[in-house]
Amino acid sequence: MSEVKDIVVKQPKESLFSKKNKKLLSDPLNDANPITVQVLGICSALAITVQVEQALVMSASVLFVMIGGNVIVSMLRNVIPSRIRIIVQLVIVASLVIIVDQVLKAYLPDVAEKLSVFVGLIITNCIIMGRLEAYALGNKVWPSFLDAIGNAMGYAWILVVVAFVREIFGSGKLMGYSLFGESVGAPDELGAIYKMGYFNNNMMILPPMALIVVGIIIWIQRSKNQKLIEEN
Repeated sequence: MSEVKDIVVKQPKESLFSKKNKKLLSDPLNDANPITVQVLGICSALAITVQVEQALVMSASVLFVMIGGNVIVSMLRNVIPSRIRIIVQLVIVASLVIIVDQVLKAYLPDVAEKLSVFVGLIITNCIIMGRLEAYALGNKVWPSFLDAIGNAMGYAWILVVVAFVREIFGSGKLMGYSLFGESVGAPDELGAIYKMGYFNNNMMILPPMALIVVGIIIWIQRSKNQKLIEEN
C-alpha cells in the first residue's frame, strides 16, 4: 500500500508594504478619516486648534501614544485575558500619556499649559481606544504599527488645517508670527492714534468656529468622494 505524503504549500510571505498594508496608511487620510468620517476625537479638534503650534504638539502626542499602544497591545494580544482587556488597554495608554505629559512640561512648558487637561484626555480618546480594540488586539505588530501611523496622521491633518484657518483669520498670525503687521495712522482731533492693519477676529477663536471649519472640510471631502455619501 503506497503512502500518500502530505504536501505543504507555503504561502508567499506578505511584503512589508503590500497593497493591504498601504491601505492601512492611506485610508485614514480620506475614506476612513477618524474625525471627518468616523466622527471621533472631535473634542480636541474643537478645543486646541486655536494655534497651529498646539495642533502640531497634540498631533505628535497622539502619534506617540497610538503607535506605542498599538504595538504593545499587539505584542500582548495572545496573553491578555478578554475579561480585563479594556483595563489593560487603559493602563498602557495612561502610562504612555504620562510620559508625554512629563516631556511636554519639561521641554515645552508654555504649550503644555495651553493644552491643559487635553493631554490627559488622550487616555480616553475614542480613536486610540477604538484602534486598540478593533485592530491591535487581532493583528500582528507591523500592521498594527502602520494602522497607528495612518489613523494618527488622519487625525493630525484635520487638526493642523483647522488650526491654520483659525489662527490666520483669528489673530492674523501663523505659529505666533504676525503675517499682516500693523501701520500707525495720523492722530485725530483728540490726539488718538488709529492703527491700520489686521484686527483680531475673536469669533474665529471660539470653539463653534472650529466645528464650522470641520463641517466645511467634511462637505468638501464628501463632495469629492461619492463613497462617503450616506444612502437613505
